Amino acid sequence: MTDMEKRVMVRLCAKIVTETDLYDTDVEVHNLIDWICVSEQMKINNNEIRNLIAEYKKIEPGCREGVKEQLARMKELCRERNILYEKQNDLRGEKWKIEKVLGR
Repeated sequence: MTDMEKRVMVRLCAKIVTETDLYDTDVEVHNLIDWICVSEQMKINNNEIRNLIAEYKKIEPGCREGVKEQLARMKELCRERNILYEKQNDLRGEKWKIEKVLGR
């Protein structure tokens, strides 16, 4: 069914609902019209979901790269800090030895 045909059907349903009491008196008409309305809303929602996912996919790689770079930098900083801690402990040991000799 083309978009034009769908629009005509929706307009026809709207006309039937407003011009007659079929919607209130005929359960099948009521259900068919409701089905069309719900189906259209589902299509609209699916299109919105697709658009949101597309936008997310455009943004995601940049965010991941930024996070990867930040994590790599954080690992580098931690490694440098650990090296400095080891040097600091070595210096404390040397200082302690010197102080021990000076204290004699």
